[in-house]
Amino acid sequence: MDKLRNVAIIAHVDHGKTTLVDEMLKQSGVYRENQEVVERVMDSNDLERERGITIMAKNTAVWYGDTKINIVDTPGHADFGGEVERILKMVNGVILLVDAAEGPMPQTRFVLSRALELGHRVIVVVNKIDRPDQRIHEVIDEVLELLMDLDATDEQLDSPMLFCSGRQGTASYSPEVIGTDLKPLFETILEYIPEPEMNVDAPFQMLVSSIDYNEYVGRIAIGRIERGVIRQNQEIEVCNYHNPDAPTMKAKAVSLYQFDGLNRVPVTEAGAGNIIAMSGIGDVTIGDTVCAKGAAEPLAFVKIGAPTLEMTFSVNDSPFAGREGKFVTSRQIRDRLFRETLKDVSLRVTELENSTDSFNVAGRGEMSLSILIETMRREGYEFQVSPPRVLYQEIDGKKCEPIERVVVDVPQEAMGSVMEKLGARKGEFLEMTPVGSRMKLEFLVPSRGLFGYRNEFLTDTKGEGILASVFERYEPYKGDIARRSTGSLIAFETGEAVAYGIWNAQERGAMFITPGTKVYAGMVVGVCPKAEDVPVNVCRTKHLTNTRASGSDEALRLIPPRQLSLEQCLEFLADDELLEVTPKNLRLRKSILDHSLRMKTLMRNR
Repeated sequence: MDKLRNVAIIAHVDHGKTTLVDEMLKQSGVYRENQEVVERVMDSNDLERERGITIMAKNTAVWYGDTKINIVDTPGHADFGGEVERILKMVNGVILLVDAAEGPMPQTRFVLSRALELGHRVIVVVNKIDRPDQRIHEVIDEVLELLMDLDATDEQLDSPMLFCSGRQGTASYSPEVIGTDLKPLFETILEYIPEPEMNVDAPFQMLVSSIDYNEYVGRIAIGRIERGVIRQNQEIEVCNYHNPDAPTMKAKAVSLYQFDGLNRVPVTEAGAGNIIAMSGIGDVTIGDTVCAKGAAEPLAFVKIGAPTLEMTFSVNDSPFAGREGKFVTSRQIRDRLFRETLKDVSLRVTELENSTDSFNVAGRGEMSLSILIETMRREGYEFQVSPPRVLYQEIDGKKCEPIERVVVDVPQEAMGSVMEKLGARKGEFLEMTPVGSRMKLEFLVPSRGLFGYRNEFLTDTKGEGILASVFERYEPYKGDIARRSTGSLIAFETGEAVAYGIWNAQERGAMFITPGTKVYAGMVVGVCPKAEDVPVNVCRTKHLTNTRASGSDEALRLIPPRQLSLEQCLEFLADDELLEVTPKNLRLRKSILDHSLRMKTLMRNR
C-alpha cells in the first residue's frame, strides 16, 4: 500500500488557492521538463478563467517522495459554499490560506468553522507575503483570534503556520525568511496531517461528495472510500442517510478512476482512504452512500443548504425574439435547466403551474445564478429573466428571511456613506477595526437589502471598496426596504436610435445605448435620477425646414453611455422589469411593453 494524505485547500475568494495548487503540481514533477503550462490550470472552464474564481471543486493528486497527496481545490465564493461542506468530508486535514494583506474574510470564517466542527487538523498558510501592503504580524493575530472565536481545540490553536508566495512557489517557516521552494509545505503536510484509516477487510463503503457529469457515461460519483475495497464491475448498492425508507438502488461499478496530477487514471481496484471517481450509477446524487452488495449502511452527511433566492427564467417574448439565439423554445430551455441540476445540487428548478413557458430557478446566491445565465448565453440560448427574489421561510409561525454577514473594507472617508446606506437597508452594525489607513466594518444585512447595492457601493467608495458577504442564518422579517431610488428611461417607439434623439434624451439621465442601437417600445434605454419612469423618443430625427440645412447646427455632444455587465443588469432591474438575454445582447425591458397598458396597470395597483 502506498502512503496517503488527503487535504483540502480552503480560503476566501482570490486569496490564491488555485495558484498555489499550480505551483504544488509543478514542483512535485507532474509536468515534463519542457511541457507548456497554463496559468491556474485547475480553473478549467472559460468563465472560471475570466472571472478568476473557482466555481466547482476540483481534485488532483501529487507525489512527494513515496507519498501520494490528494488535493481538493475548493471554491472560495459564498454561493458555492454547499460544495465546500461536502468536500471536507473527503479529507483528513485542511490548508487554510489567508491573504497577507486582507487577513481573514467572511468566507474564511465560514469554511474554517466547518473544518473545525469536523475535527480536522489545520495548517495555516499566510499567502502573498510578497505584496507591498502585507501586514503579516497583524494577520497572524487575526487568524489566532478567529480560531479562538470558533472554539478551536488546544491542538487546533497550536496549528503550524507557514509563509508562502503562491505566485513564486516559495514557502518558509518564518515571516522574516523568504523560502526557495514549497518543500516546507510538503513536509508539514506529511508530518501534521494524519493518514486516512485504511480498513480494507470490512465491506466496501463510500460517501459521494461531489458529482461530475459526462455526456458519454452520465453522472460520475466522486468520494473517498471509507472502508473496504472496490473492484471494477463489482455489484453495488446505493442508499441515503436522510432517506432511510427508500429502497436501495442496485448498480454496477462500470469504471473506476484515481486522480494522478491532472488526469484521471483508470484502475481496476481501489482500497480504503483513496479518493476515486466511479461511473455506472444512473441517478446518483451528492450525499448517497455506495456500499458493497448486501451490506447497505448509509453514512451521515450535512444536508445541502436550502437555496436563499430565486429567479424566473422564461421564453423571450420581446419584439426582437428569435433573432440571435440558437435555442429559443421552452422545451430547449427546460431541458438545459434540468441538465444543470444534474451537476449543481444546490440548484432547484420548478415548473410554474399556470405557464408552460416559465421556470423558477432557485440557488444559493446572485453569483451562482448569474454564472448559469452567462453559461447558457454562451451556449446559444435566448431567454428572459426576472429580478432575483428572496425565499422566505416559516419558522415558529413567523415569516423569516435570509440574513448575510457582510464585511466591507473601505477608505476611511467613505465609511460614513457606507454605514448610512447599509443602515437604511436594515443592516445591523457589528464591529469595526482599523486596517492601516482603511476601515474594516462588519454588518448583518437582509439578503434583499444587498440587491442593487454593489453598484452604489463602488460609486460611494470610488471603486476602492471591497465587499464580501456570506449567508449567516434566517431571522424574522425586518420590514420594507426601498429597492431602487432611481427610475428608468423607456424607449417610446420601435426603430433605430439616432444621435439627435439620444442628445435630447440625455438631459433626463444617463443613457445605456449608442446611436445605431436597435430599440423597441418598452425597452429601458437609460436611468433617470428621479424615482419615476420617463418615456423618451431616441429614434426622433430633426425636422428639416426651408430656412436651415440639416448639417448647419453645431455638432451634437453625446455623453458616453454606461455599459452594464450582466451582474449590474440584474441588480438594476426593478420589480416590473425583465432582462432579455441573447448570445449577442443584454436588453433591459419593462414586463408590459405597451405604454398605455402599463399606465393602466400602474393606476390599478395604486
